[in-house]
Amino acid sequence: MTDLLGIDDLLTPEERDVRDVVRRFCADRITPYVGEWFDRGEVPDPRGLSRELGKLGLLGMHLEGYGCAGTSAVDYGLACLELEAADSGIRSLVSVQGSLAMFAIWKHGSEEHKQEWLPRMAAGEAIGCFGLTEPDHGSDPAGMRTRARRDGSGDDADWILDGAKMWITNGSIADVAVVWARTDDGIRGFVVPTDTPGFSAREIKQKMSLRASVTAELVLDGVRLPAGAVFPEVRGLRGPLSCLNEARFGIVWGAMGAARSSFEAARAYAVTREQFGKPIGAFQLTQAKLADMALELEKGTLLALHLGRRKDAGTLTPEQVSFGKLNNVREAIEICRTARTVLGANGISLEYPVIRHMNNLESVLTYEGTVEMHTLVLGKALTGLDAFR
Repeated sequence: MTDLLGIDDLLTPEERDVRDVVRRFCADRITPYVGEWFDRGEVPDPRGLSRELGKLGLLGMHLEGYGCAGTSAVDYGLACLELEAADSGIRSLVSVQGSLAMFAIWKHGSEEHKQEWLPRMAAGEAIGCFGLTEPDHGSDPAGMRTRARRDGSGDDADWILDGAKMWITNGSIADVAVVWARTDDGIRGFVVPTDTPGFSAREIKQKMSLRASVTAELVLDGVRLPAGAVFPEVRGLRGPLSCLNEARFGIVWGAMGAARSSFEAARAYAVTREQFGKPIGAFQLTQAKLADMALELEKGTLLALHLGRRKDAGTLTPEQVSFGKLNNVREAIEICRTARTVLGANGISLEYPVIRHMNNLESVLTYEGTVEMHTLVLGKALTGLDAFR
């Protein structure tokens, strides 16, 4: 028994159906192969996988219209949990596509942007990426150096973009990039087709984390865009931060998927692996580890569900998302590390999912806001004092 608190009873039949569909897909298409993908450092056919995810309605699934499924936040969270139980890199593909690139266009783009890109992205026929982080500016996006300037005067003048973005999921396979750049009118977002002259993407290799995921550096060298490429209304960091909040919500759930996978591997191992004449699960120290892992797994899942209900009710705040991201990723890593000790030397083998989840979560811990940044968000909420500046 791994659902000690009966969390399943808190889900509607429709929510369980969504979860089960994604779980079956992962069991069939991801889990049997992802260890090899991680070992090789590549997903063999990310475009084909994207189309399969699109057919299931998982890309931008929580958005309304334009070919998107329009599901609830809890449905989306459950999907993220199941995807990350398979691998964080697969959840990242879905999260960046739907909660960053698609959400940015859906929330801030013009009607032309939405009509051109969202139906194809929802179907997995077009892949998107989100260009915010720079080589020298991660936690402080306000310091970005990527620049967009007008080539001429008037509202019809072209834009010229110059700069670089780093650690961009889907970057080298994307058809469209949402790029944030500094302008004379503040930070603004641009919809950049990746076949535009001057745009290039270099895949980042030699990663020891998220190896079953495409990560790239984007370079914009005199990229010329028409006047309509810019998001028409949003200015400043409010735009990109609204998108990051969407992605962080998925991480709150996804981290518990990686934790669950590692916990289940440790539990199964503990009741079959024998030492000193009996299963190691019969020893008090091993049972203490399993009990502690179960406590944090169930508490984290309940927290994710609570935040999902608040999001569906329209009452979720950014501070609450930071609360969930900080807690759940931190506890998920600890669950994976403890599970590794239960498996002993086998814990470092890709025959089991534990070391893969451990390594992946080191990236999840950092992206979409580091531990330090989310801690300071909570600190400000508790004290009213801003430690960022």
